[in-house]
Amino acid sequence: MSNWKNILLFFVLLFVFSKWGPAIPFSTTTQSRGEPLIVMGEGKVSVTPDVAKINLGITESGQTLKQVQSAINSKSKTVVDAIKKLGISESDIKTTSYNVFPQYDYTNPGSRITGYQASTNYEVTIKDFDKVNDVLTVVSATGANIVGGVSFDLSESLKNEKMGEARKIAADSAKEKAKSLAGAAGITLGKIINVTEGQGIDYPRPYLMEKSLPITDGDVPIARPDIQPGQTDLSVTVSLSYEIR
Repeated sequence: MSNWKNILLFFVLLFVFSKWGPAIPFSTTTQSRGEPLIVMGEGKVSVTPDVAKINLGITESGQTLKQVQSAINSKSKTVVDAIKKLGISESDIKTTSYNVFPQYDYTNPGSRITGYQASTNYEVTIKDFDKVNDVLTVVSATGANIVGGVSFDLSESLKNEKMGEARKIAADSAKEKAKSLAGAAGITLGKIINVTEGQGIDYPRPYLMEKSLPITDGDVPIARPDIQPGQTDLSVTVSLSYEIR
């Protein structure tokens, strides 16, 4: 009889403990597939930029605002017309800024305006790369007194074409690496379950050479700037994740 009492007491205590006692932690283990094989390949393509951009400006100073603006407008028209004569479309000549600054005399008590300075800046996009040097020479000779900031870029069509080539090289490289690793490790590859991509563009800095033009200032030849774009490197990295059978 006492055994039944002990058993009954055990279940009563178990009920009380499970109801109001501290929680008992449980852990579960699930069976999952092995980690995928992840390989990375890189593809690089070098290409010559086919678009150039030149920043140029005109700055003038004078005693009156009308005088300064008249000089700026006159020189701007001369410079823009000269660029157009080279076959550059008006839509590729963009005004990026136009500023007028009063000039003050601070030497005496109380400031007073002694003159004005005005400046206008343009960005010229050149799609015919052979005209880059001609534009630089012409704008300098027709009134632009700020010339620089030559940069090179790829048109969207060329960039997409070359990125596609680099992407294929990277993917093929990753696939070859996966086959080699699988063979060395004695495993069988399944299907590709994930693909990721990264891109990079390394634009070179243009360098300047000098050579003379048949244009002269009196008897002195004018130096002709010769800007070389070099090569732009496009790179793509492709990461492939394979199932392992």
